[in-house]
Amino acid sequence: MDDRRSNPRLSVSLDAHWSGEDGETPAKITDLSQGGCYLDTVGEVRRGEIVAFRVLLPDGDFLYLEGEVRHYTAGTGFGVQFVDLNEEQTASLKRLIQIATESGSSEPIPASLVED
Repeated sequence: MDDRRSNPRLSVSLDAHWSGEDGETPAKITDLSQGGCYLDTVGEVRRGEIVAFRVLLPDGDFLYLEGEVRHYTAGTGFGVQFVDLNEEQTASLKRLIQIATESGSSEPIPASLVED
């Protein structure tokens, strides 16, 4: 399988919630790049579907994002490519990625290490 991602992926561990047909569902973001992320979660989605989700930041605030489902594995989760990011969302993602990169660890970066 070839890797078509244009942005490097980083291992993270961020609490999130996404909205679907069954309402709001908890998730864990385990893979993050400037272009998208992987949500480790239960719930059903369809490839091509646009999902809205929010990532819990350590200050108790949320980062709201939307992404197009690029792949889905039932009972495991799904990967999204971000769509329509504004400047604030882009800056927040860059900050998270910078912290994960600077951690220099192969272990996931917990949300508690992210400072505002």
